[in-house]
Amino acid sequence: MNIAHVQTKIKFFYYLKSYARIFFPKLRTKAHFDALKSQLKPAELEKIQARVAYYNKVVDAFSLPSAVTKVSDLLYPVTPKSYFFDTYEYAQFFDKQLPLAWVFGDVITVPAVPSIVKSRPISQGADNANSVLMNLDKVRHFRFVTNDKPFLEKKDQLIGRAGVYQKHRIEFFEKYFNHPLCDLGQVNKAEGRPELWYKPKISVSEHLEFKFVLSLQGNDVATNLKWIMSSNSIAVTPKPTYETWFMEGTLVGGKHYIEIKPDYSDLEAQLTYYLAHPDECMAIIQNAHEHCQQFFNPEVEDVCSMMVLEQYFACSKGSGKSI
Repeated sequence: MNIAHVQTKIKFFYYLKSYARIFFPKLRTKAHFDALKSQLKPAELEKIQARVAYYNKVVDAFSLPSAVTKVSDLLYPVTPKSYFFDTYEYAQFFDKQLPLAWVFGDVITVPAVPSIVKSRPISQGADNANSVLMNLDKVRHFRFVTNDKPFLEKKDQLIGRAGVYQKHRIEFFEKYFNHPLCDLGQVNKAEGRPELWYKPKISVSEHLEFKFVLSLQGNDVATNLKWIMSSNSIAVTPKPTYETWFMEGTLVGGKHYIEIKPDYSDLEAQLTYYLAHPDECMAIIQNAHEHCQQFFNPEVEDVCSMMVLEQYFACSKGSGKSI
């Protein structure tokens, strides 16, 4: 019997390690990352360079306001602390006096100056270039599934458990709460219709008893999209409008997930179609797994993160020199 397991970081150890970087610096050095980079095969390095160019679209020199924050300010984290810790994990290897702008939290607009962010609006051009993506709040967002049961052994329904705060989520529940192809539940007791929709939270493993998992954006991206796409279930979502380190903007409906219209009007038709075409479902799952696999190698993730910051500092009026 397959029991799905979602990889999670224990927050106590995450915070312990993060504070250790502040109080005991130089557990690793820049030379460590340079060595990792030198060991990469040309094809691997080419893929990383493509990702770096995607995350950091800043290619021209820029200057930041004199009052902007510096690398050293990351040593004094405030809520949300995980954003400070995840940025400092790599920024610690650069001159502490270098200016570094950031906008932490759920970001859905583009900053006025090049800034480190977790999320940004999706754009095919340079409209979001000032939003420099790094893997922030990863203790919550970057979780993947192993040992999941085969798709064909799962229930023929869409499972959805969510905090129903936003207008677009309320609209979805109004349309489909009692639909026979859906098992929906509101996990919060405010907003929405908790007197009708409330159900307790369930585990990731319980979600993965179903063939289809609802993945609606919240304040920015849909947090569950990553673990759904690493499983043998399929994410059902409108086309994403925000993206993170996961590069949601590169995902294609019908290839990586089941795409529904922004007004949700074709949900029943889409579920019915894919239930009748399991081969297409298996292809989507395979494509989703291939997308997720590029994030599995921690050494590749380290090199990629360092290169994003190297490019940022190289373009700024700061020297970009590492220490």
